[in-house]
Amino acid sequence: MAGLGPCLWFRRSWLALALERSFDLPPQLLETPITRSLRAYPRAAATLRYTVRPRHRGDVQAGALYIRYRSTLGLTARWATAPLAQPVRIYPELRTAEDQQLFLAKSRRIDLQLRQMRQRGLGREFESLREYRPGDDLRDLCWTASARRGELVTRQFQAERSQSVWIVLDTGRLMRAHVRAEITSSSHSTLHTSHSHSSYTKLDYACSTAVALAQLALYSGDRVGLIGYGRRIQQQLLPNRGAAHMRQFLESLAQLEAEPSEADHLRATAILGRLQPRRSLILWVTDLAESAMRPEVIDGAAQLLHRHVVLFVAMAQPEVAAIARVIPNSVDEMFRSAAAQEMASRRDLLLARLREQGAITLDTLPGQMTASVLNHYLSIKERAIL
Repeated sequence: MAGLGPCLWFRRSWLALALERSFDLPPQLLETPITRSLRAYPRAAATLRYTVRPRHRGDVQAGALYIRYRSTLGLTARWATAPLAQPVRIYPELRTAEDQQLFLAKSRRIDLQLRQMRQRGLGREFESLREYRPGDDLRDLCWTASARRGELVTRQFQAERSQSVWIVLDTGRLMRAHVRAEITSSSHSTLHTSHSHSSYTKLDYACSTAVALAQLALYSGDRVGLIGYGRRIQQQLLPNRGAAHMRQFLESLAQLEAEPSEADHLRATAILGRLQPRRSLILWVTDLAESAMRPEVIDGAAQLLHRHVVLFVAMAQPEVAAIARVIPNSVDEMFRSAAAQEMASRRDLLLARLREQGAITLDTLPGQMTASVLNHYLSIKERAIL
């Protein structure tokens, strides 16, 4: 993100000015205030550029610019304020073509295979007409063509090449958890930081994965939709494709905010079932609550399985996984390790039951989620599961 300060003109008779500029930026953009210096000459424009790496998505308000300028000899100094308040929208990080080169190459190969293998009769996309044969479904008869030819004519169908992909993001309290960047960093992660102590929320990682999948799905010819939900539906975008739709998709993701309460998963399921009656791929990114009861999100995903292909992603907490792997050296460590292992075992059991009902499940660390989701999407395309 470029600097917010414009060029400033100074009408002074001095040969040069030494300026120090402080920027009033919100904590979402910068953790501590930033100060920069430059030299300017009379009646000349001075430009200072700086880079800010946002720490959170969403809409923030940038404040004023504070300037302290003094003469070349340092005998005189004065403070000034430039009212540069303006709204700034922070978007999820986009993956470049270089990042997705492997996935795009595999997508092209899969598309070529599907074109060579035109699967007649498996879908409901019209392919051609032919003469009626005994045993053909009467619902497939084309009555207009039959009337013109004077004999029964049957429509042939093929598997649809353009499918709908819904990205469903949970914005409930579990997605507010912060994950330290150094724990989740990997070559596949789309979120990086130069500060070892920085962290992103699980929702930030989910949004980054959503952008990567949307880019790949749109390139593959599929339509992409979005539902971001907590206690209410925060963002809802019907499936479509094109550059304008991708821009709208990014705008919707930028406005998602994690809520302090538990998300209403069954409400999201009902709305999705109403918006998408035809078979589609649903990527559901969430986390599983640690409770004795069966989580609602599992029931919601199970309700969609009779009509849709569900890729269910549960985001694990890296700290919990690390504790479960530790060999305890004390009683306290033993109890902590046992509790972490019990939590992991319960997650495995819930996901295994969901797999038995036909879902594709992933229990992955946030930093490894993007690559796993893209590979599963390509596998679904390659096997023509939709």
